[in-house]
Amino acid sequence: MKLVSIYKQTLLVALLLLVSYSSEAQQLTLEQCIDTAQIHNKSLQMSRNNVLILEQKEKEAKANLLPKLALNADYRYFTDQPTQLMPQSVFGGPTGTFKEAQFGVPHNINANIQFSMPLYNAQLNSTVENSKIASELSGLQYQRTAEQVIYDISTLYYNAQVLYHQQNFIDSNLVNAGKLLRNMNLLHEHLLAKSSDVSKVQLQLEQLNIQKETVKSRYVQVLNTLKFLMGLPLETQLSIDPKIRYDINQEYSGLSTLDIRQAKIQSRLLSGELNTIKYSRLPSLSLFGSQGTSGFGYDKKPDQFVKFFPLGFAGIQLSYPIFQGTVMKHKINQKKYELQNNELQISLLTEQNLMQVENARMLRNVARKSAETGLMQIRLAQIIYDQNVMQQKEGTAGLTDVLLADNSLREAQQSYLNTVVDYLKADLEYKKLSGNIKSLK
Repeated sequence: MKLVSIYKQTLLVALLLLVSYSSEAQQLTLEQCIDTAQIHNKSLQMSRNNVLILEQKEKEAKANLLPKLALNADYRYFTDQPTQLMPQSVFGGPTGTFKEAQFGVPHNINANIQFSMPLYNAQLNSTVENSKIASELSGLQYQRTAEQVIYDISTLYYNAQVLYHQQNFIDSNLVNAGKLLRNMNLLHEHLLAKSSDVSKVQLQLEQLNIQKETVKSRYVQVLNTLKFLMGLPLETQLSIDPKIRYDINQEYSGLSTLDIRQAKIQSRLLSGELNTIKYSRLPSLSLFGSQGTSGFGYDKKPDQFVKFFPLGFAGIQLSYPIFQGTVMKHKINQKKYELQNNELQISLLTEQNLMQVENARMLRNVARKSAETGLMQIRLAQIIYDQNVMQQKEGTAGLTDVLLADNSLREAQQSYLNTVVDYLKADLEYKKLSGNIKSLK
C-alpha cells in the first residue's frame, strides 16, 4: 500500500476533526467516529509507519542494483621500511640464497575513487522481489489493524446506543414509579393502603435510581473508551446518535478475508525466499574499477621530494560458489515444508471462514427474530402494566399485581435491549467474517 492510498482519507475528515474539538458536545455518527479514528488512532499511525518502513526497505533493496562510488585516501609514514628477501642469484650469487633488502620511502600517500556495479546477480534480484511482497504484507497488516479499529469502535458505539436507550427506559419506569408512589401515598392518607405498601413502592423507586446511576456510569465509561480509540483527548465532549440503524434483511457478498489474502501473499513470499536460496548457487558478475594516484615522499637530505603517480584499472569479477556443504540443501527443504504448511493453512482458513460466515448469518437471523419478539413483549407488558394500574385505582387489583406487572415490563425492556445487542454484534461479526466490515464507512 502506497503512502497516497494510506492518507487518502485525510482531506475527507479534515472538517470533522475541527468540529470534534469544539467545547460543546458533538453528536457524531458511527461513520464520523470511524473517520476520526482513521487519522488519530495511534495503532493505525504505527501501522502506517510500518508500511513506510517496508517501503524504504524495498527501495533499499533496489538501491543495491545501482552503481556505487567510493572515495578512499590514506597516508602512511613508515618508521621501518618493509623488508623483502631478494634471491642472490639475480645479482650473480649462488642459487637458493637470499638477501634482505628494504624498499620504498617513508612517506606514502594513496587516493582513489572506486567504482562497482552488479551486472548479474540472481540472488540480489530475488531479494528485490521479496521486498515488494513484504511491502504488500505490510499493507495488509495495516488493513487488518484498520478493520479491527472499525470493529472495536462499532462495538462500543452500539453499546453506547443501547445504554442510552436503557437510560430512557429507566426514566420512563421512574415516571411510572413516581406516579404509583403518589397514588399509594394518597390511598394511605385515606387509610385505603398500608404503610408497607408505600414502602414497597419507595424501595422500587430507590432501586430504579441506583440502576439509573449505574447505567449512566457505564455509558460514560463506554464514551471514554470510544474517545480513546478515536484518538481524542479524554476531556473532549462527545455524544452519539441514539437512533439505531440496521437493515434486518441485509445480506453480504462473500469476499476474500484478510487472513486468506495474507496467507496467499505469504505463499508468494515463501516461494521468493526459496528462489533466493536456489539463486545463491548461481554465478554472479560485477563490474569494478578504480582511478587514483599514489604519492611517495622522502624528507632526508640531500634529495627531498614528494612525487605522485597515476594509478587506474577496470575489470569484471565473476564469482561462482562451487561447494558450500549441504547447508543450501537443508535450507531448500525447510522452505518446501513451509510452503506445504502454507497451502494447508490457506485451505484450512477457507473452510473455516465458510463455516464461520454461515454460523454468523444464522446467529444474526435468530437475534433478529428475538428482537422482533422482544419489541412485541414490551408493548404487551406496557398494556398489562397500564391495566393493572387502572385496576389498582379502581380497587380491583392489589399492589402486588402492579409491582409484578412493573417487573415484567422492565424484564421485557432489558430482554429487548439484550436481543438488539446480540443482533448488532452478530451483524458486525457477519460483516467482518465476510470481508464487508469496511462497508460501515
